[in-house]
Amino acid sequence: MIQVTLPDGSIKKVDKGTTPFEVAQQISEGLARNVISAKYDDITIETKTPLNHDGKLVLYTWNDAEGKKAFWHSSSHVVAQALEELYPGIKLTIGPAIENGFYYDVDFGEHTPSDKDFATIEKKALEIAREKHDFRMREVSKSDALNYYKEKDNTYKVELIENLEDGEITFCDHSSFTDLCRGGHIPNTGIIKAIKILNVAGAYWRGDENNKQLTRVYGISFPKQKELTAYLEMLEEAKKRDHRKLGRELGLFTFSQKVGQGLPLWLPKGAALRERLENFLKKAQKKAGYEMVVTPHIGQKELYITSGHYAKYGEDSFQPIQTPKEDEEFLLKPMNCPHHCEVYKSSPWSYKDLPIRYAEFGTVYRYEQSGELHGLTRVRGFTQDDAHIFCTNDQLNEEFKKVIDLTLYVLGSLGFDNFRAQVSVRDLEKPEKYIGDVANWEKAEQAIIDAAKEKGLDYVIETGEAAFYGPKLDFMIKDALGRNWQLGTIQVDYNLPERFELSYKGSDNESHRPVMIHRAPFGSMERFVALLLEHTGGNFPLWLIPEQAILLPVSEKHEKYAKKVLNSLENNEIRALIDNRNETVGKKIREAELKKIPFMLIVGENEEGSQTVSVRRHGGEDHGSITVEQFSDLVSNEINATLKSF
Repeated sequence: MIQVTLPDGSIKKVDKGTTPFEVAQQISEGLARNVISAKYDDITIETKTPLNHDGKLVLYTWNDAEGKKAFWHSSSHVVAQALEELYPGIKLTIGPAIENGFYYDVDFGEHTPSDKDFATIEKKALEIAREKHDFRMREVSKSDALNYYKEKDNTYKVELIENLEDGEITFCDHSSFTDLCRGGHIPNTGIIKAIKILNVAGAYWRGDENNKQLTRVYGISFPKQKELTAYLEMLEEAKKRDHRKLGRELGLFTFSQKVGQGLPLWLPKGAALRERLENFLKKAQKKAGYEMVVTPHIGQKELYITSGHYAKYGEDSFQPIQTPKEDEEFLLKPMNCPHHCEVYKSSPWSYKDLPIRYAEFGTVYRYEQSGELHGLTRVRGFTQDDAHIFCTNDQLNEEFKKVIDLTLYVLGSLGFDNFRAQVSVRDLEKPEKYIGDVANWEKAEQAIIDAAKEKGLDYVIETGEAAFYGPKLDFMIKDALGRNWQLGTIQVDYNLPERFELSYKGSDNESHRPVMIHRAPFGSMERFVALLLEHTGGNFPLWLIPEQAILLPVSEKHEKYAKKVLNSLENNEIRALIDNRNETVGKKIREAELKKIPFMLIVGENEEGSQTVSVRRHGGEDHGSITVEQFSDLVSNEINATLKSF
């Protein structure tokens, strides 16, 4: 007999050789019907894998992220088999599950598949799936594995195998198909009921542009056809909400090849929107005791060597800037925190002065591969709403909770109400990824967990997601389309104060190290605006939107009254403009709707006579004719309802 420990702490005594599926049967027939993947002692296994020693078992269904991962990885095998049957002589490389679906990188040789072939690939893959083939894992010696792929003339798989150790190589079989694979599959292909090939793209072998370019086939699959239908509808809605499309239509930002890839140019409306976001946070920060600082866009290479950023991210930074002076090198600033450490170090501090809170909208630069750039969400130059708090150990808990309050205020004011908190800790099995003392890491991780509990946050712990210098609390937002994004982060850091030799004089008159809290509620202005655009579909909160109202004169003779109304609105701090083009009011309304302007104020003979405006809401709601003062109150009340004081 062996003991199997379940996630709730309960223990089941079962016969040696019992499978995860059989354990699920003992729990409930419903679970057994739905379980598709498992982990044993944190190692991914199949539901039919015999359990031969005491351990911790986690069972996954389609509703779990790990279950989806196994489902999509298995689907990549099915699609790979379909591709081999449809395109004889192709060479398969790797086919992992990704956040939504899977891909397979393929050397198609003379074949050039396009979207016209997608339906044929889907049909063939579904035919294979319906045959309900079991996925079977088997160990293979290194020599046999090499011989198998040499016979198939697949140099890609041979290269992968050559980098593996004998005894750790496994193949996965289903139907007549075999693939080099580490495991993590659903029980059989029959569970896959719907498959969609989404697109094909170029991808260099192993991500190296010096290697051959392969064809990456992207796909997704589901256990029910209706789930695929819903997903495709969501994709269509996502296309309409694409921040690149909306940003162009609303005149917020642009890019220029001459300026450089990944370097956004903010247009007047976008710059004004950014300024409102910054002022919104600056106001809250001032109330919370932050002081603004400004640091340069470059720093000596030595600064980032001291911080540890150069060792970790040097390859992802822009190349050092040489000066006429020998051996003098600068870097475009990849992080603000080393600069803030030096700001702190510029003055002596007592425990009575702490906490010190420095904030900056600091622009940083990181070199991203051109193929990874994507609108505002992945750029080479971006501005962080960065702040660093230097405090004592005794102040850490209270300061961390105050940052949680600030972050929740920011997210709530912008309509991001659906989120979960993630405590990102280090991976104990990969200590080389992190710097600093183990005891300090343990203190920092516990401090975050304690603060999250005390604030009543619904949080999960994610191993291996910590920054290299400290653990963090990340806010994982679910947007209007149900997609998850990481927005806002708070980090506890004992290491940079040590590396920069920061200190303060304690009540004992001795020198002590401060603790450092890193925080950025927006994360970066670029990415935040992109996600806000897609979450709202361009219908920003009223307090933030570039133009809150547009005046639509019925004819040229009403323009004078429209200008009078505009002056009144501006005096009430309402952002408005006049559309005085020689067009029909109907056309002006349609175009204002496309521009997402919240209010359309129609002024004609009746309105001028009664000194009112006829108010139409974006989306069609009619507020009738009201005075300018009443309209101003309407706008003010709506803003106050969403933008509460901090």
